[in-house]
Amino acid sequence: MLSRVAESIFWMARYIERAENTARFVEVTLNLVLDQPMGVDQPWRPLINATGDDAAFDKSYRVADAESVTRFLAFDKTYPNSVIRTLRSARENARSVRESLSSEAFEQINTLYHFVDAAARAGSQPDSATEFFDVIRHHCHLLTGILDATMSHDQAWQFANMGRLLERADKTSRILDVKYFTLLPSVDSVGTALDDLQWSSLLFSISGFEAYRRHHHMIRSESVVDFFLLHPEFPRSVLFCIENIQSSLAAIRGKSTDRRHKKPASQVTAVLKRLHTTTAKDILAFGLHQFVDSLQGDMNRIGDRISETYFR
Repeated sequence: MLSRVAESIFWMARYIERAENTARFVEVTLNLVLDQPMGVDQPWRPLINATGDDAAFDKSYRVADAESVTRFLAFDKTYPNSVIRTLRSARENARSVRESLSSEAFEQINTLYHFVDAAARAGSQPDSATEFFDVIRHHCHLLTGILDATMSHDQAWQFANMGRLLERADKTSRILDVKYFTLLPSVDSVGTALDDLQWSSLLFSISGFEAYRRHHHMIRSESVVDFFLLHPEFPRSVLFCIENIQSSLAAIRGKSTDRRHKKPASQVTAVLKRLHTTTAKDILAFGLHQFVDSLQGDMNRIGDRISETYFR
């Protein structure tokens, strides 16, 4: 298929996933603030830290509070990773490959974009911020389902699948990194109800709390890290996402003997080998932030190899 079409579909799906994850992270943080005891540091700065876009935030906002962080992540049209900007980018990419999408999918992208754009134009916080972000999340789920149910699962769908999964893996690792930046009042707070609350909020942020509890009765840091990064069946774990990217690459390659397919496949294989040969205990001993940081570098390289191989 044409590289232009493949790239647009890949990025359309990736931007939709980015918008959904940003919405879910803000929504969960809003709920965490309500549940935390008085006197505990607010989790808004850690959320900005985890995006890696501290400089962009600090350039425009004086303090990391609920209003400024919500505005930055959801409505700031100068910030390329805000919900409104990513949905605009998804819409533009969808427009360029409209012939590859069903009318239902294109209509849903437009509906979602205009819903968020109307809130951005209003210039004030939604009356119910948690409900607003919940609606965005459900719109994104609906759109993902429409794409899955109405697109032929050919090469175009495989590129959409890779874009979605690569973004999901990146965001799963980033939200886990929030715990690194969230300071407990003291060392004595480790393992307390507050510590459990913070770990639980991370599980809610990937809609994984119930799935986690089916495997574990207690909230333990080692078990949560394993669930986020190494669980082979949970659809938002990093391992699950990378394994399914490998499957999409194999489907795109098919029976071709073209050596160009080797670069992204080799990069994915290397990351999977690393994930398959490590444990959550190893990760915590190495340093959670350090491991996640290097893992994000690995995922960036996967994206680079896909781009170099298929989009240029």
